[in-house]
Amino acid sequence: MANKTLKTKQKSLASEIVNSIEAKLSEAGEATKKMKKSIEKSADKLAKKLTKLMHKAEQKVEKPAKKVKKEAKKAKKNVAKAEKNAKRTASKAIDTVAETATKAAPKTVPAPSKPAPKPATTSKTTTPRPKPAPKPTSISNPAPAEAAVDNA
Repeated sequence: MANKTLKTKQKSLASEIVNSIEAKLSEAGEATKKMKKSIEKSADKLAKKLTKLMHKAEQKVEKPAKKVKKEAKKAKKNVAKAEKNAKRTASKAIDTVAETATKAAPKTVPAPSKPAPKPATTSKTTTPRPKPAPKPTSISNPAPAEAAVDNA
């Protein structure tokens, strides 16, 4: 398709060049068939070169536009990736926080445990401990009175 547009541009440019040159020649005098043919040939060559140059210039203008478009598309894709990664990171962080909270909870609040019962003694050789004798509870102090009696 670009070739068709290039060729049409070449033909229109060549005809414009021929018309302008013939107009200048008509002012000077009458042109011969040979001159006209030479003008047309030269105009075609010149038009071809000029259209190539114009096409290159257009491509240089289009190239940055395409590049900008491509970069915009790439940036949009990167933003989508970044959002996805942020969501993933956030969910992982929530999971790890929840996991550490469940691990830390038993350590901070220990469950009440009963002391282990002592094994019952079945041997007959052990004797039960005697209970300590109760201390006398009297208002008067009998010990100093006895000491006084012994001295006399």
